[in-house]
Amino acid sequence: MKRRPTLPDATISEERGVRYLHLETPWIQGAMRIRQPQKLELEYIQRMMSWLLLRDPVSLAETRCLQLGLGAAAITKYCHSVLRLPTTAVEINPQVIAVCRNWFHLPEDDERLSVIQADAARYVNNDAHVASADAVCIDLYDHEAASPVLDDESFYQACWRVLDDGGVMTVNLFGRDASFDRSAARIQAAFGEHRVARLKPTTDGNTIVLAWKGFDLPDRETLLQRAETLQARYQLPAPKWVKLLSTFQPAQRTAST
Repeated sequence: MKRRPTLPDATISEERGVRYLHLETPWIQGAMRIRQPQKLELEYIQRMMSWLLLRDPVSLAETRCLQLGLGAAAITKYCHSVLRLPTTAVEINPQVIAVCRNWFHLPEDDERLSVIQADAARYVNNDAHVASADAVCIDLYDHEAASPVLDDESFYQACWRVLDDGGVMTVNLFGRDASFDRSAARIQAAFGEHRVARLKPTTDGNTIVLAWKGFDLPDRETLLQRAETLQARYQLPAPKWVKLLSTFQPAQRTAST
């Protein structure tokens, strides 16, 4: 019987009023400003919320949120406690869940929140979860943070199935072994042409990719109007996201490995 790899221990550090999550290495897996626990502290985490630009404001209140990879629970807390949306988070490491509950203000499950200890690949491949989400945020890295843990075409096809029509997915691409072009081409193969866009990389090298299902990308004027509303309502730097946004057109399809 094949033994399951041992999951790394979740640890924390603090510096200048910010608490950080680690997985046995100095790599930062998430962060929280201690005096503002609901604030999205890291820039790339803020950009993971750019799915808000593509959701019709009329249907925003009905958005069902799914996070694959809990991190320090920043997105989960924001969707649940700030946006007040039905939120599910899937995290394989029970220590990460426990540390988030004890040190990162992750609330206990309630009628709008469900934190599930499970493998993200198994979750999205479960037929019970087809069309169960409207916003999927994917931030899946091991303790070395070298490249995404799940990054093949079949995984992104399963994520497409989990999204309902009108849904949006954001993916964090980062790491010394990561390839933006390769990953984005796999996402496009799953979601279709003209269904993938990107934000320019952060100063730390995180590139956020967006993919959507069942609609066309809104024009820039519409995106700017939505961005201004998001900035006024939630203090998110959404107008900057629009400026950083561009569609993705690979020169050729990259095969899955």
